[in-house]
Amino acid sequence: GSSWNNCDFETNLCKVLPEFNLQPGWIRRNGRSGMGPPYSDHNGNESAYFLSLSSEMQFSSATLRTSVFLPTDEEHLCQIRFHYWVSQMSRTLMVGLQKLSEDTVTNIWQVSGELRNQWNVNTITVNSTEKFEVIFSGMVETQRQGESVAIDDITFSEGC
Repeated sequence: GSSWNNCDFETNLCKVLPEFNLQPGWIRRNGRSGMGPPYSDHNGNESAYFLSLSSEMQFSSATLRTSVFLPTDEEHLCQIRFHYWVSQMSRTLMVGLQKLSEDTVTNIWQVSGELRNQWNVNTITVNSTEKFEVIFSGMVETQRQGESVAIDDITFSEGC
């Protein structure tokens, strides 16, 4: 609903992902960009925008970091819903949790390439007794044409 903070990437503004347009490796583009799949956003719209990993990536992973969220409690669960596209086995998308007191990122969800080229949707629930950030990481093992990792429509519930 409207109570969720939504990042649909149609503009460069996204309160919950303040630096997404500065992150190396992720590109805001649409299906007409000539960069290979996906050729539309998760609604099938060729001109609507999403984020995808750059095919020119010289490094193996690219991260997307949220702003800092307050601790969750039973009444205010932080739910994050997002659409994702991962093609081919050498591609992985991970979602991690970083508590501000810790240096390490705890992996809370990941998917590796399925050979079906299609958008999928997932919702994850985050529990944290302290302030935290959520990190989306796309990883590439080998460079091949026509392979892609993409994210669209990330929505954050009020508990985030």
